[in-house]
Amino acid sequence: MVNFELKRDRILLRWGIEKYEWCLEPRYWRNPFIGVAILLVLPLFFYSYPHLLTMLTTANLLAAIAIPLSLQILGTARVNFGPQFYLGIGGYTAALLNLHLGWNPLFTLAGTIIVCGIFSLLLSPITWIARGLYFSLITLILPLAFLDLTYQFGDIFRGEVGLFGMSPLLDLGRVRWNYLSYYYLSLFLMLFYVLMADKIGRSRFGVSLAAINENEDVARMMGINVSKYKVFYYVLPSILTGVVGWFIVHTFRSFAGITYLPLEFMLKILFIVIIGGRAFVYGAVPGAYAVAMLEEGLRGLGHVSHWIFPLALIALIYILPRGEGLWGLYHKRHPRDYFPKLHVRRE
Repeated sequence: MVNFELKRDRILLRWGIEKYEWCLEPRYWRNPFIGVAILLVLPLFFYSYPHLLTMLTTANLLAAIAIPLSLQILGTARVNFGPQFYLGIGGYTAALLNLHLGWNPLFTLAGTIIVCGIFSLLLSPITWIARGLYFSLITLILPLAFLDLTYQFGDIFRGEVGLFGMSPLLDLGRVRWNYLSYYYLSLFLMLFYVLMADKIGRSRFGVSLAAINENEDVARMMGINVSKYKVFYYVLPSILTGVVGWFIVHTFRSFAGITYLPLEFMLKILFIVIIGGRAFVYGAVPGAYAVAMLEEGLRGLGHVSHWIFPLALIALIYILPRGEGLWGLYHKRHPRDYFPKLHVRRE
């Protein structure tokens, strides 16, 4: 039986032993609502500029990669230096299934989830076997080794050229409409990741996540199965990252390991996490937009932008509050807005 209860500041819905609640106070939903509304309206002003729509779509996808990485760093208490490994696994899986077996995007999505789940589950023991620098080195090697495989098996992965000609996720008949639709699809994917991370942060899993990140020994004394949670927080973000690779394949209709697997792409994702704020998974959104807009703004400088861009990112890291980033600045100006914050282990 479903029961509704109207409290002073929230609405409660009870269904058996389950309870759901929605806050009525504006401070809980006003600013997030305004931010989402801006993101929904933003592309309408750039409808006639496909390159800007592509930049905004790229920002959404970068955020969709950085959000699972932030969740993984907090959940495993390990810094993953190779998140793009599963981006490559997901992208190549979707592309090969579509080109050689003729699977449509829905079936390639299922294949991507299964393959990324298998790979991440097989590699998940490194979260409790390797610690600190050793874990970072292992994750750093994985995408670079995969990149070498794309060259050695060039007849399958097409090396530097990559795979192209995959089925589009959506085709509205006009190029500008396609650009606009892909922006909104990438936005919905990114917002789905934000909501998932928010739900985890507010649940008992978030409490366990914070305990593990703060002190693993204390978490074990509290009865938390640290190894199980680490496997979960390694596998789930890996699958989410692979889904982004699937989205790239069926959006841009091409995928090349040389674009997404090198060290430069990994550094861009880590910069997004740090600039956005490591203690907040929400910081990946402003961090991704800041990095994407900065990169697009410097593109007109030609070859000079290749060294100005990283210097500008390093300057941002020094200027912004340590560990809090852009989202930390927002939180200082709006301290009453509640968003789950998790302490990041610094050693």
